[in-house]
Amino acid sequence: MSVATAPRLRLIIVGDEILSGRRQDKHFSKMVELLSQRGMQLGGAEFISDERETIAATLARSFATDDVVFCCGGIGATPDDQTRQAAAQALGVELELHPEAARLIAERCADNERRGQGSGDMSLPENQQRLQMGVFPVGAEIVPNPYNKIPGFFIRNHTFMPGFPVMAWPMMEWTLDTRYRQFHHAVTRIEHSFLAFKLPESRITPALEELEKRWPGIKAFSLPSMGETGHPHIDLGVKGEPKAAAEALAYLRAEVVRVGGQLNPPEK
Repeated sequence: MSVATAPRLRLIIVGDEILSGRRQDKHFSKMVELLSQRGMQLGGAEFISDERETIAATLARSFATDDVVFCCGGIGATPDDQTRQAAAQALGVELELHPEAARLIAERCADNERRGQGSGDMSLPENQQRLQMGVFPVGAEIVPNPYNKIPGFFIRNHTFMPGFPVMAWPMMEWTLDTRYRQFHHAVTRIEHSFLAFKLPESRITPALEELEKRWPGIKAFSLPSMGETGHPHIDLGVKGEPKAAAEALAYLRAEVVRVGGQLNPPEK
């Protein structure tokens, strides 16, 4: 990847609890927000189950790309946490206890003991179980977790984080600002939109197609509404490089009028 060519960024959410509706995903909107603040944008998202083979197959396809990927969920140490194992399987590598992760988990246990919450003795079964959260695919690097020190991991441009937003979101920010700062605001994009009334979408579609031919790199969009705001309308717009987007917007507004649409809501 070069500074001139920003990578495609994707999000993978792991968890049966999301698919069943027991919990509502919060990562998608936060990822979009964090990327927008840095002049970046999300290129795709997947929601998948906790089943190891499903995760492994998804990651195998993902590792085969040059994309930057954030994966949330399934890196704990209970039986339904299978993401660490699936990542190793997808990469064809073994799992091992990362020494820095082991140190940080031991620090966390010691912190708990000082607060009167358990023991810092790492030989105890419960603490040995906690160490499983530091078992990562061989070659992985840790991702710091400021909330409770138990890290996520990074390998092949994939960042793996817990499902808890209070932990995952700071890890997302750290990764974007530490590993991918060179891509912040690498491409200047702008988005313009307006509402068109008294216009069927089919009538403006040829103009949208012509727009993208005339201004390569500009993407047009059309979002029809059935009238929740009082009048049926289409939210029309363009996004891309500022100068070309402004030209394309002017063209699109003129086309709406030319084919019989209105730029203002009709009077009741």
